[in-house]
Amino acid sequence: MEQPTYRLGCDIGGTFTDFVLVNNQTGQFHTNKCLTTPSDPSNAIEQGIRELDEILPGFMDNVEEIIHGTTLVINAIIERKGARTGLITTKGFRDILELGREKRYDAYDIFSEYPEPIVPRPDRAEIDERLTFDGRVLKDVDEKEVIQVLEKFKKDGIESIAVCFINSYENFVNEKRVKQIIEKHASDMFLSTSFEVLPEIKEYERTCTTAVNAYVKPITFWYLNKLINRLETIGFNGKFFIMLSSGGITSIETAKDFPVRIIESGPTAAVIASQHYGKMFNIKDMFCFDMGGTTAKSCLIQDGHAGLVSTFEVGRVQRFQKGSGLPIQVPVVDLMEIGAGGGSIAKISNLGLLQVGPESAGADPGPACYKQGGDNPTVTDADLVLGYLDPDFFLGGTMALDIELSKQAIEEKIARPLGTTMVEAAFGIHDLINETMASAAKTHIAEKGGNPNIVTVSAFGGAGPVHTYGLAKKIGAGSILVPPLAGVGSALGFFTAPVAFDLSRSHRKKLDEADFKEIELLFNELEHESAKILKGAQSGDKIIYERTLLMRFVGQGAEIDLSIEIKDFTKFSKAEIRTMFDEEYKRLYGRTSAESPVEFVTFKVRASLPKKPFTISKLSTQNRDLQACIKGQRPAFSVIKKDYIPFTVYDRSKLFAKAQFKGPAIIEERESTIVMGEDATARVDDFGFIWIKLAQSGGPDQVGGANNE
Repeated sequence: MEQPTYRLGCDIGGTFTDFVLVNNQTGQFHTNKCLTTPSDPSNAIEQGIRELDEILPGFMDNVEEIIHGTTLVINAIIERKGARTGLITTKGFRDILELGREKRYDAYDIFSEYPEPIVPRPDRAEIDERLTFDGRVLKDVDEKEVIQVLEKFKKDGIESIAVCFINSYENFVNEKRVKQIIEKHASDMFLSTSFEVLPEIKEYERTCTTAVNAYVKPITFWYLNKLINRLETIGFNGKFFIMLSSGGITSIETAKDFPVRIIESGPTAAVIASQHYGKMFNIKDMFCFDMGGTTAKSCLIQDGHAGLVSTFEVGRVQRFQKGSGLPIQVPVVDLMEIGAGGGSIAKISNLGLLQVGPESAGADPGPACYKQGGDNPTVTDADLVLGYLDPDFFLGGTMALDIELSKQAIEEKIARPLGTTMVEAAFGIHDLINETMASAAKTHIAEKGGNPNIVTVSAFGGAGPVHTYGLAKKIGAGSILVPPLAGVGSALGFFTAPVAFDLSRSHRKKLDEADFKEIELLFNELEHESAKILKGAQSGDKIIYERTLLMRFVGQGAEIDLSIEIKDFTKFSKAEIRTMFDEEYKRLYGRTSAESPVEFVTFKVRASLPKKPFTISKLSTQNRDLQACIKGQRPAFSVIKKDYIPFTVYDRSKLFAKAQFKGPAIIEERESTIVMGEDATARVDDFGFIWIKLAQSGGPDQVGGANNE
């Protein structure tokens, strides 16, 4: 009998590490969850794999691919645990990291704070070189000057170097020369150059992104090497991929070179899975809601596509204030992330009011009910007290919870100070975190031109299905979709992502003066470079290219994206490009200025390989007895009656196609728990997706089980 082959998805979150193993021949899934080990995340990965091995002995010998998502990079930036980094820049530009854009994110706050530069001023050095705005060399690099800088860096204990010169996006010659000198005289140091990391306009963003890449490069290198070695010792000899922030996956070598590209590695995967399901069921407006132990992530997916943005911020001093963080200019899925998860800590604020998050108990010590020494009440503790979670069936019964510890923490730290009952305090925690997430969700949907009343909310994460019903009611959504294995949705989402990579290059030219032959050569260079990166990850498949133009009116500071056909650029006319620009600008802003000149700013190429989609098997139609799916009843808190009422508890693994039932209900599976109130009805489709409809809602009545692609 032929041995089955497998693909393994592994997602490291702030509280739990999730695993999904798929059989390539049968499509059968095996899942696992274990607590994350913050001190060394590879410990949790090995533990989880060994637990899977108890179910399928020796499966690692037949794993063809492991796809991994991690929060290592973003945590290192936020916690400032990266390597000591040195910056080499053009003479006169040493302070670019402090100067930034010279904008105040709050014009009326004289005490506003800004993040400390990722490279302190003493660790920045200037080189007397210079290029003009159009790339002409005014002053070459002096090798002796570079060597002097390297000697100082070595003496100061610098581990990683970032090189970013003014205007180098137009001409790489001086940065390349410095790279050669560093490789010759300081080959033991890690190196990041802006012409390789981000050859784009905007000096501050380019310098900051290159410096961040250098800052996290050593820890990413050592972590990935250690992880691969551990995997090899337990039998893995296949290919290893990392999830990119842009929604594709890439090789371990590329992730080591460009760790800044995997900042949002884990959170992106659930969005890509939701995008896949949106196309599968032809849902026009899908709102992906992924709530784990530490954070909640969400994204509006319109017409089957999640938007990409080219700039985002990390490590904000003020969580919701744009401009208060470090700008990172790399492609990333346009998602919203807030500090709201199962481990979010509830406390009394300085004003004497209930506050939940953004601080999290994480995996260690975790919520009070984990019995690991944590004494702060969390969202998970509140959900347990409210009856939404079964203390004897958490993680399928492999991790017992102590409800008495939850009651004690909520009573002592919330109920007594507020002068209320323990149950009211527990519901206050649950409802407040829902309100926080709903407010952020409505803002995000509105910014994207969506309508919360017509979206279908897709639930992911260990805590997502518990809170999606409450979230949907607050934003006015009428439909909820809970896919199979929702509790490990990010790990499953890895299988829907293609091997892909995005490259860009800035080259400012007015449309009227542009040479389209020159632009075609530039696109060809980007496609050639991206092909080399993809072939290093996987060879033999046809590469799919997508081209994008970033254009603006001359004098503007922001660009709009124009996706164009893949054809010889010289076949376009300038009138065609201008028409495309005006139409897109008018769609975004309601009007355009046909008389004003426009210019090209940046050219982008996305190269990807064909997807290897998984197949979801149809549910059995033999069992049609709904009573056989019921585990029993337990009292849980009703958000409508504000009291405990009997909830029917269903075993999701026993639910059959076309099964229908009304709330109040709790649907349990190993990875997560679905909660729905008495005003909701649920239906199971042919593939095990659960569709929940809220009464008297304006939401669409979606039909599940459309296409299984």
